[in-house]
Amino acid sequence: MSLKLPSCHLPCCTVILFVLLKLTLAQYEHLGYPPGYPDPEQEQYTAPQLTPDTPRIQLRLAGDKRKHNEGRVEVFYNGEWGTVCDDDFTIHAAQVVCRELGYLEAISWSPSSKYGKGQGPIWFDNLHCTGKEKTLALCPSNGIGVSDCKHSEDVGVVCSDKRIPGFKFINTLPNHIENLDIQVEDVRIRPILSSYRKRIPVTEGYVEVKDGGKWKQICNTEWTQFNSRVICGMFGFPGERKYNARVYKMFARRRKPTYWDYSVNCTGNEAHLSSCKLGQAESLKSNGTCAAGLPVVVSCVPGRAFSPTPMSGFRKAFRQEQPLVRLRGGAIVGEGRVEVLKNGEWGTICDDNWNLLSASVVCRELGFGTAKEALSGGRLGQGMGPVHMNEVECSGFEKSITECFFNKEALGCSHEEDAAVRCNVPAMGFQERLRLSGGRTPYEGRVEVLVERNGSLVWGTVCSDGWGTMEAMVVCRQLGLGFASNAFQETWYWPGEVSADAVVMSGVRCSGTEMSLSHCLHHGAHLSCPRGGGRNAAGVSCSETAPDLVLNPQVVEQTTYMEDRPMFMLQCAFEENCLASTSNQVPANSYRRLLRFSSQIHNNGQSDFRPKASRHSWVWHDCHRHYHSMEVFTLYDLFSLNGTKIAEGHKASFCLEDSECDEGIEKRYECANFGEQGITVGCWDTYRHDIDCQWVDITDIKPGDYIFQIIINPNYEVPESDYTNNIMKCRCRYDGHRVWMYSCHNGGSLSTETEQTFPGLLNNQVTHR
Repeated sequence: MSLKLPSCHLPCCTVILFVLLKLTLAQYEHLGYPPGYPDPEQEQYTAPQLTPDTPRIQLRLAGDKRKHNEGRVEVFYNGEWGTVCDDDFTIHAAQVVCRELGYLEAISWSPSSKYGKGQGPIWFDNLHCTGKEKTLALCPSNGIGVSDCKHSEDVGVVCSDKRIPGFKFINTLPNHIENLDIQVEDVRIRPILSSYRKRIPVTEGYVEVKDGGKWKQICNTEWTQFNSRVICGMFGFPGERKYNARVYKMFARRRKPTYWDYSVNCTGNEAHLSSCKLGQAESLKSNGTCAAGLPVVVSCVPGRAFSPTPMSGFRKAFRQEQPLVRLRGGAIVGEGRVEVLKNGEWGTICDDNWNLLSASVVCRELGFGTAKEALSGGRLGQGMGPVHMNEVECSGFEKSITECFFNKEALGCSHEEDAAVRCNVPAMGFQERLRLSGGRTPYEGRVEVLVERNGSLVWGTVCSDGWGTMEAMVVCRQLGLGFASNAFQETWYWPGEVSADAVVMSGVRCSGTEMSLSHCLHHGAHLSCPRGGGRNAAGVSCSETAPDLVLNPQVVEQTTYMEDRPMFMLQCAFEENCLASTSNQVPANSYRRLLRFSSQIHNNGQSDFRPKASRHSWVWHDCHRHYHSMEVFTLYDLFSLNGTKIAEGHKASFCLEDSECDEGIEKRYECANFGEQGITVGCWDTYRHDIDCQWVDITDIKPGDYIFQIIINPNYEVPESDYTNNIMKCRCRYDGHRVWMYSCHNGGSLSTETEQTFPGLLNNQVTHR
């Protein structure tokens, strides 16, 4: 079909083409703009012109927040804070609320007091907004203060993170300023002294707010340590410290500051400046200086993972600072499911009453800033083991989450309610030194790094020799793109920048915990890459979610037994190398002694576990009459108490399928009829004790005490959100006639001290590549 344009002059055709372009682009708007793609131009903010008869109101987001840009809608009118009823409330009304507060748009809204019941009058009911109103007071309603609602109907909204460019706070209620929350376009710490300008992260400088499109300093006459604490927390720092005020006095004399009109009044436990109250309007002198004051300066203390050390720069691999709390299952540094240590065992926190206050205590405890988001409902994967804490309530000043009030009873709490956090972390600039090039989306492409060569910065590729999942994980983390979904050793199908074809990094080996690819082991200046770069350069694809396989240790403990089986019944197992090497020289009527058990493997992650090999490349095994989708899916090993391996077994994934699922989850994978293989989130695959190769051959083992170990996905073929729980260990006693398994547990589920009661456990972590 051809589109015929009416005959018209050039300006007319230009208008028609412009309209067609807008319509074409509109169909893609719902997809958003992933990181790496420029956002569309935003309109500049224009202050609303209100008629004299428009009621003067101010808004805020209050209640049990899990992000600073969400909460119960509260309205200040007639000297009193009140709420808004959810009757007839729509996304258009939420849009008006968010825009009035300076956010770019509304994301969603929630009825029925999701953020808790408010107090005071219900100022608005039956709002009918179009979304274009400049203030909520201009939306048609029953009339201000006219309502038949209860506070159980209080409405809440979630606004976008982004602020309106050029937004300017206009105080329409000058006599009630102490009741109002801070609303500015942006905040920053601007380094002033030359010694701090080149330092990463920026830890000291002027606190500046962007209001009406202009950066302004804050007068320090009303400034408190609590305010500094909130600012440092916002920028990823757990605390603040004193600074040399004399140097800043000299600087302020030389360069005249531009002051904001207001002071700031924080209590110190806020997660973000927007939750602080406005202080009194500053009495600025006629020449623009603040009376007997100077610009506010903060000096923040970075967590240990972000502190430069004289010897080696930044610590190369991230390590949690506190032994009582840790984060698991997060894609990037500073996010994950919260786990606490109690009685030597790691457990989770139930999400009842989980909020930004409690989440911020966790973040600061681990050396980060305040919480960006408190997540509920097992959003970052489900844990294993006990639920240690429920209904946690913190003041925000505790040194550890274990100091907060909580309910020790977790009745009714399951791992579907595991609490998680996303913390504010310092801006390290790592993202600017790495890019993905040539991919179809910003989440995939050839890896290109920025390095210094002969005094200038140049982009180049990474040698793909030995490139695997762990290296890809670090790349995706560094770019903030989540987890790796694939690591590629050929990238000829992704034409990157021709000028960046040369290899600038080789021999890369990562542990998987690094914050930047440059922190991994690599060859440095002495490159070695026989295959060359260009079409053979390293590549990755990233995903916001990943699976997480965890073995059920109780099932292993409960199903272990011993069987003596004749060799003539083990022919298929023999062909698949499931027996000890001594079975090569024995007659067919001899017996092998097998340690048998069942494996129940759960997927507790956020996406399905799928074999790396696609169906067309699965290997057919004629003896067992089935396909192997992963040649080595699990390893079974028996160690002596000093850590020496004395027996081993392995299991190929001849059938990855959903044996059972949690309530409400449907099975998706079934092996029958050459079906798709995998394990759905919330399901588990059971390898029964009576199938071939589900054993360790212990024919040649002497009676005694041993350590039994299972490792799932040992070669990291499939990316997972957490590999530490892929190992399971048991104590094993064999008396020559019977066998017992006891103290079975997953890797990382016990304290370090308890783990050390398993000799060889710590020095036998997975090292396969």
